[in-house]
Amino acid sequence: MRIRYATGGVIVRYRHMDAQIASDNTAPERVSGEQRGLALISQWMRTLVDYVRSGQPDLTNRQMALMMTVYVQSGPHTVRGLAEALNVSKPVITRALNKLSALGYLRRERDAADRRNIFVARTTKGSEFLDGFDRFIAGNGRDEGRQGRERPRS
Repeated sequence: MRIRYATGGVIVRYRHMDAQIASDNTAPERVSGEQRGLALISQWMRTLVDYVRSGQPDLTNRQMALMMTVYVQSGPHTVRGLAEALNVSKPVITRALNKLSALGYLRRERDAADRRNIFVARTTKGSEFLDGFDRFIAGNGRDEGRQGRERPRS
């Protein structure tokens, strides 16, 4: 992705997570793509700001990744398996799980066959949260041309 910043002169290219600095002499046909990229990033920023202002729980990227992994991928899910899937340590998963459990979005559940095993399970409240988050994101995407900064409905 390329972005032409308002200050001009520098274009940052993101490819394979490497940032490279290039001079301002890019081909004119690229400008529309750059403008589109900037518009998409601006829209995502407005969506995130509106979400923070909505009063809904403000989850970290790790917490949201954990939620999405549990809700999108079939289980059973263990702390060890989630740590491997997200490439983080087990204590990172435990901390995120503590927060998400306190919010009622995920729960720990003992394995009936082997009481030593603990699974991470979905909850109705967590499903409702993700459904609402999806509607919020989709709604803000449709409101791309809006001028005012009204408070989002949740």
